[in-house]
Order: sequence, then structure tokens, then C-alpha cells
Amino acid sequence: MDKDQELEWLEAQKIVIGEDLVSAAKRQLDFLAAVDRRRWLYDGPLLDRAIYRYKAFWLPLLAKHTESGVVEQSLVIPLDCEWIWHCHRLNPVQYRRDCEEVYGRILGNQNVESSVQGKSKHQTAEKWAELYPDEPFEIDDSNPSLGKNADMYVEAVESITYDLVSAVKRQSSFYYQVWRASMHKDCFLKAAVARYKGFLHLIRRNQEKSMKCFCVPTYDIDLIWHSHQLHSLSYCNDMVELLGRVLEHDDTDSNRTKGKKLDVGFCETTKQWEDTYGLRYWRAGAMYRGSLPSPLVETPYLSNYYSKNEIISQKSENYLPLPRTMVVEVLLEIVGIRNLPASHQKGSLFVSFSKKRPDLFFTGSCTLSIFSESGEKRVAGFECEPTGELMLTLMSTSTSNVFSSKPAKIIGTTSISLQDLTNPDSNLSIEKWFELKPHSGHVDSKPVCLHVAASSTVPVPAPRTFHMVRSQLFSANTCFFPLPGKTQQIKSWTRFMDDIGNEVISVRMRNYKKTEESNNSIFKREVIGVTKLSTKPRLLAEYAENKWSLNDSNLSFSIDKSTDQHGHILELNGEHQIKLFLGKKLKYEPKNYKERTDRNFITVVEFCAENPYGKAIALCDMKSKSIKVCEEWFVLPGILLAFILADMLKKEGHSSLIACEKNVKERSNSNLEVDKQNSKDKIMNSSQAMDAIMTGTSSSAATPAKSNSCASGCGGAAEKAGGCGSGCGGSCGDALCGENSGGCGGGCSGGCGGGCGSVMKSSGCGGGCGGGCGGGCGSVMKTSGCGGGCGGGCGGGCGSVMKSSGCGGACDNNGLAGDKTSLYGSG
Repeated sequence: MDKDQELEWLEAQKIVIGEDLVSAAKRQLDFLAAVDRRRWLYDGPLLDRAIYRYKAFWLPLLAKHTESGVVEQSLVIPLDCEWIWHCHRLNPVQYRRDCEEVYGRILGNQNVESSVQGKSKHQTAEKWAELYPDEPFEIDDSNPSLGKNADMYVEAVESITYDLVSAVKRQSSFYYQVWRASMHKDCFLKAAVARYKGFLHLIRRNQEKSMKCFCVPTYDIDLIWHSHQLHSLSYCNDMVELLGRVLEHDDTDSNRTKGKKLDVGFCETTKQWEDTYGLRYWRAGAMYRGSLPSPLVETPYLSNYYSKNEIISQKSENYLPLPRTMVVEVLLEIVGIRNLPASHQKGSLFVSFSKKRPDLFFTGSCTLSIFSESGEKRVAGFECEPTGELMLTLMSTSTSNVFSSKPAKIIGTTSISLQDLTNPDSNLSIEKWFELKPHSGHVDSKPVCLHVAASSTVPVPAPRTFHMVRSQLFSANTCFFPLPGKTQQIKSWTRFMDDIGNEVISVRMRNYKKTEESNNSIFKREVIGVTKLSTKPRLLAEYAENKWSLNDSNLSFSIDKSTDQHGHILELNGEHQIKLFLGKKLKYEPKNYKERTDRNFITVVEFCAENPYGKAIALCDMKSKSIKVCEEWFVLPGILLAFILADMLKKEGHSSLIACEKNVKERSNSNLEVDKQNSKDKIMNSSQAMDAIMTGTSSSAATPAKSNSCASGCGGAAEKAGGCGSGCGGSCGDALCGENSGGCGGGCSGGCGGGCGSVMKSSGCGGGCGGGCGGGCGSVMKTSGCGGGCGGGCGGGCGSVMKSSGCGGACDNNGLAGDKTSLYGSG
């Protein structure tokens, strides 16, 4: 940021806003969550009734209540009316016009309490009943019919012609985009308010210069903008003071296609922001997440249990004491360079980056070009643990071909402390000039410096992944301690290993017949387990009379082959209402519709009052014999469930789990058109970075959503990363440590070639040339596994068993990062 840019930023921060937007944003998030638990407000007859009630009952009540200008007590608005009011106010020009036309003034939200936070609801309900005796205060979601005397309110309803149904549909996906951990943190929201002021200042500057530019915000800015608009009177006053007019919020355009209004607007806004302030516009945790996952159920599944059993959670955690691993998302951009020695000015420059100590999510290295040198905006997005250092190495090639087989020269190195980056005092971002430590040891009079911008989300607990490893024989050498009994009676133990190869628990199935007093024999099965901390085998699950009971979690399920209308394949009963669905669902849903019916995956979904439409808490991969668990309390139940399912498949095949296949296929076909549209959402080239504009509002940006190509050209992004054809140069491997990454084929000029990815988190590159990875397959866990390549790539066979680069080291650092659209697709 030079002096002029700093002055512009300081000028932007002088903008006066009459509301506490940090608090307002938090209230908005809570309200949107409450509405999302009642999705009947998004469409259908209940939405129509809510709109009617809003026009005929709420607005007249609000107008009457504020008529004198002196309000003695607050009103609490019914939730359905509040949702329609929310969407109406997000078109501030139209809302102002409607209010002034019908009521002669803007109806603001002073002394109006949200239905979520309101404490004096009964007082408002009494006033409501006096005015509208035939209309209940709160809507009955089981009865969409109107009150007895609805005809008398027709005039009030017809006086507002704004299409509120369309407005609601446009806003119904906004919650999915902003419901993230960072959005609830003061440090993130305070920075978002500062960025919102910067956004308004750009609009003011454009207006002063008579420039027409459709400014498109990122999601952190958009959340604050929405929060401001919900205070209608303050928003109008603040905008008139700032711009001389009420700033429109055009949310009617959701087409993110290249060259369209949103795409062009976001491109221009990014460039103008970075030119004006010298700061990066894209922000980790503020970008587009991709399209809304397909719903599992049309109507909410309401559980009889409203909270998790803390005693159960404590039992599971005590039996499996696991260290807590945190994860963050990081966006990294290399903006510029200065004091470059003349000897390196003729070659091509790039920056290789890696963790000083590779962690669970980020292994190997990746590369990025320098914006000031290449002229193209390229941003790397990846996940990593929020500890240690991110190492940056400036490198130079002698030719313009960065994939050349000739080794690159190291100019210097620097590092970014991830603790400093994720510190709340840093506002979760760093942007400054870093002085490089010269590689040769020779110090020039002016050290080489890199202008680096990095931002991160707040640390959150990472999902845990466990892999099943079958032991042929259980003995003192393969378990934690010897067990009494004959060897043939204690065979076939299954060990569950975490991502770094640590054994978590060993379990086995035990069959026996129990004879009761009536001399009837009952066949039973048991699952027993041992851990490093256990002193004897522990009974974890029992099977009898066609029913499995998981002892530590009080969960049970019956082995039947029937499903309900929702298409689940199994249901767990107990303290938690849990259903199992075939394929990847909800947050695990792949963008490619062809993968939606993959029989190898089973999604575990919990239904509760907080998540009546379901929350994915685990994903079983029955092919690779692994399970990913997102909820701490479900670790032990999840491991047992995966083990039992694997045993069922071994004995009976998929028919034991997919009796509902026909129902699942019918449901998938019903979503075919949506799925086909999602399949068009793909990674674009460098000139198409802004295709990832947000849907549902005028405003939003692209995000490093889990794409099929790592931003920095590494072999695969977070979920189901599919490898790459020409961008694996820096290090073949899972920069995002994605599930099932790898499996690259046939690439050249830096691409991955030929071979297959391995079972777990392997890059699995093969057969490449020109700096690519070659030949063989990756091995069992987190290995680069390169083999047989030529021209600077990795050679010679398979990677080793645990977290190995394979071939005696990582792939050559001759790769160039993917461009900005490696992260930012249109879907």
C-alpha cells in the first residue's frame, strides 16, 4: 500500500454508519439459521400465506404501532412475517417506495424484536389478537389456509405489487454461503465492516467520476451490506448522506457465466479495489462455496430427542482419547517483487511454497507465479493445520518454460508464521513485503523482497479419518497385549488407523450361541475392542434377534431391507436420530452428477431440532474401508458402524445395503436437470477467474470451493480430487489432502501421467514427461507415489507406505501454480 492508497483507505474508514453492524450480522445469522430450519418458508402454499400475512397483518400493525412516533414497548414479529420483511428490505429502493406509497413513511425496525431473540412475544400476540381475532399470531405449518375474514384485507395486500416470491427464492441460498465459523467471530466481522466501508467508498469514487461499474462484493462484505439494509431508516439516511441517494441492492441476477453482468462486475471490482487500496480483494472464508447441496428430505424429520447425550459423548471420548486436530483454509497470493538481481531478470520467476513440517492436510510443495511478473492473478487455496510455518522459496528458470527439465535456481526464502496469521489480532490476514534470506549466503546491498498476501479462516476441529487394516493373525506382535485363549479363536482383528498411521483401536467380530433356560439356542454376535489404554478387551456392540446395539452410544439398528419414502438404507435409533443414505450426500455431494449414486459411499446423517433436514456427520467409503467422522461424539459409534457394515458387505455383498436402490435412483433422476447444470460448473482458465460469482444476490464472489484441481497446480483438491493434466510440477501430491486424490493419467509438460492413485490420499501419478510424475501407483497412505517419469519428474516406482514422497523425495519443483480459476469454478 503506497501513500495514496493508504490515504484512500483511511478516507473509506471515515464513512459513518448509524448501526453496530457486527452485532447486526450476528443477529442476522441466527435468524437465517432459524428460517433454514423451516424451509417451508422457501416455497409453496405456506410461503404464499406468509406473504399474505406480512402484507395484510404485520405491516399495518407496525404502521399503527409507530404512528405517533413514540413507542412505549417493543413488538415481536412472527417468524414467517419476519422472513418476508427481511427479503423485502433487501431491495431498499423498492421497500422505501412501497412504504411511502402505502403508509407515507418508511417503516423501520426500531423497537421491533426478532422472533429469534424476542422476549415479550405474548404482549405482541395480545395486540395481534385484538386487531386480527380470526388470524393466529404464529402460522400453523400444517395448515396453509387463510383466516376466515381474509377478503377484508385484500386492499392492503394488493397495494404492494413487488414480487416477494421471487425475492424469497433469491435469498434462500444466502444462508448456505455465509453460515461458516469465521462469520461468527468478532475479528472477522470487524474486518468485514472495514471492507464494507471500502466497498462503499469505491462506489462513491465511481459516482464522482461518472463511472458506471457494477460493484460485486465478496460474502463477508455482502453479509455486512445485508445487515445494514435491514435497518431501513439508518440505511437510507446513511446512503443519502454518503451518495445523495439510496444505494440499490440488485439481487435479480444470478448468472455467473463468463462475460455476463456478475462476472464482469466482479472482475472490475477486484481490479479497482486492488488498484485503489493496494490490498487483496479475495478473502479466505468469504468466497463462493459452490451450489447448494441437494436436499435429502422435502419435509423436516423431527426427532423426539432435542439434545445430544453428554454422558454418552464422555464415554466415547474417554475410551478413545484422541488429540484434537484443527484446520484452517488459507488463500495465498504472491503480489510483487523488488530488488531482483540483474542475473535473474531474464528468466521466469515463481514461488514454491510448502509447510516447514508437513502436516495432516498439506504435504509436499506447490508453486505460484508472481502477479507483477505474469500479469495474471493467481491465488492458491489449501487447507492446513494452523501451526508451524509456511515456507516460501523464490525460484528462477533460465527459460520462459517453467516446466523445463533444467533445475530451477533458488534465489531466496522467507516464511509466514501460521500462528501469527490465524491470531485474531491479525484479523486473519497478512499483507506485506517479506525480505528474503539469500540462498547463496551472499547478501546484496538491497535484499530481494516479496509482496505476499495471505488470509485464513478461523481454526475449526478437523474431521477425523480412520482406515481399516485387516490383521491375519492377532498375536503379541500385532496388538497391544496378548490375550488368553487359543490362537485360532482370536484371528481376524481389524485395526483402525488414523491419517498419520497411528493405531486407534483394534476390533473383531465374535460369534457364539447362547442357550437359554428353555433350551432354545440364540445366535449372537459381539464386537470387542482393545486400545493402548485398555487393560482388557471391551464389549462394544452386540447382535441378537436381527438387531445391533452399540453399547457406548445407546444406538441400535435392525438389519432389514426396507426403506421409507426418504430412501435411507438403515436407521439408527436411540439418543440420536441417525439415517444412512447410499452415496455422497449433503456436504459430501460431488458436483459431477454421475457420481451421485456411487454405491461405494454411505453418508451418515443426523436429524435433530437443530438440523431437521439432516446434517452429514460421517462418510463411509466401503471400497477403501475407511470412514471420515465430523462429530467428536460419533468417533467410536462411527468406527463400529463402519466395521459392521464392512462385515455385512463381506458376507452378503451390496445387496444387504442397497435394497432401496430403486428408490435412490428415482430420487437421483428427479434431480437430473439440476445435476447436469452442476456438472457444467468447472475450473476455468486464467482469463475466466471471475466465473465464480455468487448466486442469489447482486453480490458475491468466487471461492476456493473444493474443486477438482488444486489452485497451485498440485494433484487434486480437497474432496475427490481428480488429479491434473498439466499442473503438477511443484510437487505431486494432495496439497489439500483431498480424499481419494490422485489417479492422474497421460499428462505431459508438467502433467501427471499414466498410473492410478492409491487407496488412501495418494497422488498416484504415472507415465508423465516433461517435468511430470511418472510410471507407478501411489501406495497406501498419503504418498506421492510417483514413478517412471522423465524430464525432471519423479521416477522409479511406487511410494512407500506412510506419508512418503516416493522415489526418494518429492517431485521436482519446476511446476507453476494454477491460475486464479484453479480454485474458483462456476459451480
